[in-house]
Amino acid sequence: MAWLALLLFVVIFLALLLGFPVAFTLGGASLLFALLATALGAFDMAFLQSIPNRIFAIMNNETLLAVPLFVLMGLILEKTRIADELLSTLGELLNNVRGGLALAVILVGMLLAASTGIVGATVVAMGVLALPAMLRQGYDPRLASGVITASGTLGQIIPPSIVLILLGDVISNAYQQAQLAQGLFSPEPVSVGDLFAGAFIPGLLLVVLYMAYVVLMSFIRPERLPVRHKVEITPLLIRRVFTAMLPPLLLIVVVLGSILAGFATPTESAALGAFGALVLGIVKRELTLKRLQAVMRDTLTTTSMIFMIFIGAAFFSLVFRGLGGDDVVREWLHQLPGGATTALVVVLLLLFVLGFFLDFIEITYVVVPVVGPILLMMGMDPVWLGVMIAMVLQTSFLTPPFGFALFYLRGVAPKEVKTEHIYAGAIPFIGLQLLMLAILWLWPQLVTWLPKLLYGG
Repeated sequence: MAWLALLLFVVIFLALLLGFPVAFTLGGASLLFALLATALGAFDMAFLQSIPNRIFAIMNNETLLAVPLFVLMGLILEKTRIADELLSTLGELLNNVRGGLALAVILVGMLLAASTGIVGATVVAMGVLALPAMLRQGYDPRLASGVITASGTLGQIIPPSIVLILLGDVISNAYQQAQLAQGLFSPEPVSVGDLFAGAFIPGLLLVVLYMAYVVLMSFIRPERLPVRHKVEITPLLIRRVFTAMLPPLLLIVVVLGSILAGFATPTESAALGAFGALVLGIVKRELTLKRLQAVMRDTLTTTSMIFMIFIGAAFFSLVFRGLGGDDVVREWLHQLPGGATTALVVVLLLLFVLGFFLDFIEITYVVVPVVGPILLMMGMDPVWLGVMIAMVLQTSFLTPPFGFALFYLRGVAPKEVKTEHIYAGAIPFIGLQLLMLAILWLWPQLVTWLPKLLYGG
């Protein structure tokens, strides 16, 4: 009756495409299939007795506590106009360089990614602030749209990323399952800190690729990146740039530095970051009581949604495994010609395609727990696998026709920027991300070197 497990996966996927709430789709469909399988004699409802313990474990998971804290930090920074100041000052500083505003957008996207980790807020902020300015300077709308959407998705791969936090929890559980299945025991499963360290160098290299593409285009197609007027570089301008960059840089040092140096856990550093963002908002006098209420409400809504998905995913995982679905997937992946290499290519391609339609949270808690243990049993490094998955999910954010970053920009773009401009602009950056994936495949040390240096192993 293992076909019921695959049918369950298909039904959930179709229901999500139809727009049903993720958490209730996962939990409700799983319970219905459990009842059906019990009636057919293929499932024992006693298998679900561990659900209360699972839910209790989710609510007591210290790693997952970092999620609402990082969401809170990102929302506060969104309200303190940090992106406005960064973009205006860096744009002026780089204005004399052809493509300088595009380079400024990439740098601001990197700083926002490393201080907030929220993709939607970054793309919207950059779309409102940077896109009109780039169009006024005569930038090609396709190039301008591509730079903004690609820079906004850096929050998927550059720590502290919500994706990496969730993947850290899922990959850690998958690693323990793989160890138990092989009769092994690892006292130190994969941590979020490992993934943060592993994604640090690839994230910076991706920023370098973006900037190299802009510089290359300034030579090949200079008409797409015009220089309209010169700006005098004065000590006052340099001081303004320094003042604008100091707050996010301090937050990056506090949050990432404390994690990578081993002084704090991701949850503790998230608390420091949220407190720092709150202090920053008060000092800048941008965080009024009304804005603070909106921030708290949005944080509560987002956190509730994420944790309800966790609970629904717990139901799905138990039922899918109880129906023998993981055995079917394992046998199928093992039977593929080419062994572990082909299996990983197929899984990454599946995640890439699913990213057209589903949110990264749904993919992380529906697909990764199924395929993760199988790939890890094939001998793959868990940190490298986690970063590769995060990179693929980031790429799917950009891919037409359903890339979420494209929708975010479409919602705030001026009327003269057409949807086809946004789609066409994203394609070169998708190619750069796929190139980054190939680089990480050929040189996995780019992912594994820093975690081993910091944490050993």
